[in-house]
Amino acid sequence: MAVRTTMADMVEIDGSKGEGGGQVLRTALALSLATRTPFRIDQIRGRRAKPGLLRQHLTAVQAAATIGRARADGAELGSASMTFVPEAVQPGEYTFAVGTAGSATLVLQSVLPPLLLASARTTLTLEGGTHNPAAPPFDFLERVYLPVINRLGPRVAAKLERHGFYPAGGGRFVVTIDPAPRLLPVALLDRGEIVTRRVRALVANLPNHIGEREIATALRLLNWNESAAQLEAVSDAVGPGNALLIEMETEHAAELCTAFGEAGTAAEAVATRAVQEVRRYLTACVPVGCHLADQLLPILALGAGGTFRTMALTQHAKTNADIVRLFTGVRIAATSEGRDVVRVDVTPK
Repeated sequence: MAVRTTMADMVEIDGSKGEGGGQVLRTALALSLATRTPFRIDQIRGRRAKPGLLRQHLTAVQAAATIGRARADGAELGSASMTFVPEAVQPGEYTFAVGTAGSATLVLQSVLPPLLLASARTTLTLEGGTHNPAAPPFDFLERVYLPVINRLGPRVAAKLERHGFYPAGGGRFVVTIDPAPRLLPVALLDRGEIVTRRVRALVANLPNHIGEREIATALRLLNWNESAAQLEAVSDAVGPGNALLIEMETEHAAELCTAFGEAGTAAEAVATRAVQEVRRYLTACVPVGCHLADQLLPILALGAGGTFRTMALTQHAKTNADIVRLFTGVRIAATSEGRDVVRVDVTPK
């Protein structure tokens, strides 16, 4: 991939376009580091009720700037505009703390892609939220996302050291990245048979009956056997929290659908939300869920490309594709193959 380093090559981004949230910034940071392309972004998170940089977004910028020895002008809380000028990515050992319940898994999205192609191993310790309603939980990272990344050549391992539920936060996990000289292509076109089903309820500093009711409701609605049930009483969390995670491991991929408990919402309603996502995935009969599709695009663009079948692309994924094209020039084609089934082809220049 060509490396661009001059200010004349600076990418200009309107952060209010498309999804209009933090994903625009996170993907821009990752690809800026990987391609050494500077960028300027205005109207950061312009479609959100509280636009500008929040704590987790600022932490992502700071993490990217540290790893890429970058200059980040305008990077401060509440800022709506900033300029990011990277140098070379430096592998090593780093610790980044959000300082709130903001998602630490989203901070990882800003630095993992370039580190997959770095010159040596990197160890990241990330602190903050690990199980937040507006972000992929750690379990998705470990069980769905990283297994696909590891097919491309790098070896990435993640270990959860402490749960961090919204709103208390306080979680921590460690990611070890052994890079590869290049990223291999991947084809995920067939789901295959489901080989493992699991319904896990995480309950932290709350009565166990909440998780028990969630599990019972999910099993009944899905007509799954009780052998799939797993109640986990979390003892390491700073504050209260609850999440229902429904996992399906198939012959060629995996999917994990999550719903979070919240005050005033019955456990049965939480389970029903998660089950609705599961049913959509099962009906589509595709290997790649909508959230994984979103996160794969930047990775495939930095390597030899790839192809996968997924469900109808979310606004997140469409916006991600636009940012990926700006930095890499790859061709991303999404072709409808039926009701709620899309084939995505990522072709390098």
